[in-house]
Amino acid sequence: MAQRHRYGQWQGGPDPLAPPYDVRAAVDAVGREVLGGARLSDALRALFRRGPRGSRGLDDLLARARRLRREAMRRGRLDGAVLRAQQLLDQALAAERDELARRDDEQARFQESILDSLPRSTSRAISELADYPWASDEARALYQQILDQLRQEVVESRFRGLRQALADPAAQQEVAEMMRDLNDLLERHARGEDTTDQFRRFMDRHGHHFPENPSTVDELIDILARRFAAGERLLRSLSPQQREELESLLAQALGNGDLADQMSRLGANLRSLRPDLNWGRGQRMTGRGRALGYGEAASTLEEIGDLDELIDAFEQESPGSTLDDIDVESVERNLGRDAADDVRRLRELERELYHQGYLVRGADGLMLSPKALHRLGSSALRHVFADLERGRRGQHDVRDAGAAGELTGASRPWAFGDEQPLDVVRTVSRAVLRSGPGTPVLLSVEDFEVVETERRASAAVALLVDTSYSMYRQHRWGPMKQTALALAHLVATKYPQDALQIIGFGLTAAPLSPRDLVALDAVDEQGTNLQHALRLAGRHLRKHSDAEPVVLIVTDGEPTAHLTPDGPFFWWPPQPETVRSTLAEVDHLTRYGATLNFFMLGDDPNLVRFVNAVARRNGGRVFAPAIDELGRYVVADYLRARQPGARARGRRF
Repeated sequence: MAQRHRYGQWQGGPDPLAPPYDVRAAVDAVGREVLGGARLSDALRALFRRGPRGSRGLDDLLARARRLRREAMRRGRLDGAVLRAQQLLDQALAAERDELARRDDEQARFQESILDSLPRSTSRAISELADYPWASDEARALYQQILDQLRQEVVESRFRGLRQALADPAAQQEVAEMMRDLNDLLERHARGEDTTDQFRRFMDRHGHHFPENPSTVDELIDILARRFAAGERLLRSLSPQQREELESLLAQALGNGDLADQMSRLGANLRSLRPDLNWGRGQRMTGRGRALGYGEAASTLEEIGDLDELIDAFEQESPGSTLDDIDVESVERNLGRDAADDVRRLRELERELYHQGYLVRGADGLMLSPKALHRLGSSALRHVFADLERGRRGQHDVRDAGAAGELTGASRPWAFGDEQPLDVVRTVSRAVLRSGPGTPVLLSVEDFEVVETERRASAAVALLVDTSYSMYRQHRWGPMKQTALALAHLVATKYPQDALQIIGFGLTAAPLSPRDLVALDAVDEQGTNLQHALRLAGRHLRKHSDAEPVVLIVTDGEPTAHLTPDGPFFWWPPQPETVRSTLAEVDHLTRYGATLNFFMLGDDPNLVRFVNAVARRNGGRVFAPAIDELGRYVVADYLRARQPGARARGRRF
């Protein structure tokens, strides 16, 4: 019996076949930040901090690292090595006194007097008992355990897996030889010599002491330097008395032989090779419970040091910080595999933004590429058209295939770059005539024909956008940019016969390309120089004298600046000369036949009075859209106003 299968939407959690990130969604998110006034670098940082849609970002990793650091800080007290030595010494002395009490001779009384005169300092007492003739075997074993255990913990805290080696006294010389070879390797590396072969020989001989299996000298240095630095921080974290006690105990545990010399030499080499590590700063633990032994305390401080570095890397606050600053191996070691995968995904997303051509580095630094600007413009235009009824697009609603005019009924052979619709019937007919009847019909490049269209009348459009600081302060900066970008995308993709010039005006005016517009930063500078913007608009219109002239003006304030022979002049409230100079440019454009349509943001009475006066003088329209409807108003008005003779007046306010 045949099996039946039912297919439906995946219901078992996240789609296992979905990509780990959506590059286009990331571009849209960055674009919204940039259009809202953020710098591109800040917008990227914000994206990586919150994470792409459906993924964790640096803020989540930062919160986890801080939580783990708090837990490590509460793990216990750092003076456990001194306390443990004191406890073992007390046990040894108690066992020795019990044994001496059972003896009735002068030697026993003499040894009791030695114990009675021991100094209160644990380390000094241990030092004075170095040659003491123990009467109790139990006491002798406890005393020997003090230094043996501390020596083992110290060495193992630096070299993982050496506890078993040090348990055999005969193997201590082998460990010292390993450290001698290691010091020779590091010193040659510090002099800049090629140590590739020496490192390989070292790992062949001593690699069993390094379960981390480092692949380069630098990896080995990083591993060891972190641990030695943690040991230094442990000493700095104790009180002066505790530090003195522990330093004395460490000196006695390592002795005066080759092991102590090589350990000291190794610490100096690592410190010179990695001076950037936190070697000297102590750490105040908040735990008040269990006392940590030397190895556990050093390991805890190493973990805290790693977490501190990760926190700094996750914050990305240093100048020039990038995701490459994050040590993925450290993330996996301290935060887990899933956190490391999150960092890898963020890095891959950053690389894909460059690889797919959305980000480029130019002379002025990081920039959005033309491909990214095209997507942002397309997204902005889709948002605008979502609010427009299809039937209200009028003559400008082009064919779905992207034609720029009405179909004529004729066709012609296709040429590279054509965007006209294919003439399917004539294309297939040419293929049949070329290859004969029969199926399948095989098409060749020379078979393709496209339909011809009549080109509509072109328009010369000047979009004047107010870039004064009030636009940014009143949260109109982003919608203004999105509107201009949407219009630029509409003209570039649907009406290439039209000539659009975006002109920004603050204290002065200047033409803006879409890239300039996106990268434009708000400047705390006073002045609304509409006169200069209108003058530049007139120059643009006259360059395209055979096109329908259209001027669209987005502003939130009356003119407060104009050009003089000595440069821009600003004054508030506006001076009569500023108003006269602005109206003179209005009259020039009116005589040229250009329509001036205002999109008024805000309800300032002086602005209302001014734009109504200009509308009466020029015959243009005045609109007062809500800020979230600005794009719809401007694009709809462009679609109407570019048509010859479309000079109907709008509502006055």
